Amino acid sequence: MSPHSADSKRPDSERRGSQRPDSKHLIEIVERFSQQSILVLADFVADEFIFGEISRVSREAPVLILRRREMLTLPGGGANAVNNLVALGARVFPIATLGDDAAGQTLADYFRKKKVDVSGLVRARGWTTPAKTRFLAGWPHTVQQQVLRVDREPDGLPSGISDALARKARERLAKVSAVLVSDYGYGSATPEIAAAIRGRKAWAHPATLDSRYRLHDYAHLDLTAATPNEAEMEAAHNVRIGGDASKLEDSARRTMARLNLNALVVTRGRHGMTVFERRRAPQPLDVYGSDQAVDVTGAGDTVIAAFTLALAAGATVLQAARIANYAGGLVVMKRGTATVTREELIAAIRSDTAAR
Repeated sequence: MSPHSADSKRPDSERRGSQRPDSKHLIEIVERFSQQSILVLADFVADEFIFGEISRVSREAPVLILRRREMLTLPGGGANAVNNLVALGARVFPIATLGDDAAGQTLADYFRKKKVDVSGLVRARGWTTPAKTRFLAGWPHTVQQQVLRVDREPDGLPSGISDALARKARERLAKVSAVLVSDYGYGSATPEIAAAIRGRKAWAHPATLDSRYRLHDYAHLDLTAATPNEAEMEAAHNVRIGGDASKLEDSARRTMARLNLNALVVTRGRHGMTVFERRRAPQPLDVYGSDQAVDVTGAGDTVIAAFTLALAAGATVLQAARIANYAGGLVVMKRGTATVTREELIAAIRSDTAAR
């Protein structure tokens, strides 16, 4: 389905702005996830978690001594979006840069074990794989809390890597049903690489964007939709939205015009999300489940993964946003960098419908 034809196929209930869509339609969309192939241009990040117990206070400085118990490395950043797509049943072609270091090898091995095609992962000699190391500590029999985070960041991509990423992506473009760009600012996902992948032709399938720092730099790429959070919208427009619906809509409409988007889905934490489409009134969606999140780490990656996959499976923008809203509500109730499965998503849709 063309990314620009969804409005004509919108069910009557959604065109009237119904808050209670037919769950059967949403479940049918989710059940088609396994038939989709998604190309992901992404900044891969290694999310490292070091767990330990507080043993005592150091005599060298007023700091706690953490007795290390175990270390866990999970896909973070754009790699988390890939991981969520895999968990939701899609076939995924990740395009990203990895350093020739332990973190890069761990991420490559992780996806290889998941039977993901890792031929689009380019290893850059001497380059540092972005990594975020979180130290979690607690007393025995207590919930562990994060006490420190240490980030390792690269300076920039080596010469020739961008061309290699674009080339590998173009080789797979005809085989996919959607494209997802996950830009965390580390150089693997940029407007220039995205433009090189698209070339002079329009996107043949839905193309979505999640950019942390340079949302508006993707102008002139004619992407289908983007999923910024409210803080990213505030930064892009240098404005304090603070829950003001009129300021949010003004910012959203200006972003849509600048990027020539069909839709913009703004995630708003415990306030859920708001869906903006051309020539339609904003559609707010209440947060699914509890508004007291356990851990919001990587929730935006889950949202864009579910949203993109739903568009690829034939959903309208609003249907895709509702599915992504369920996925986001589920993942924030899990600790650490987590994913949502297709079975969990279907169960959530059914239980929410029954509750209503």
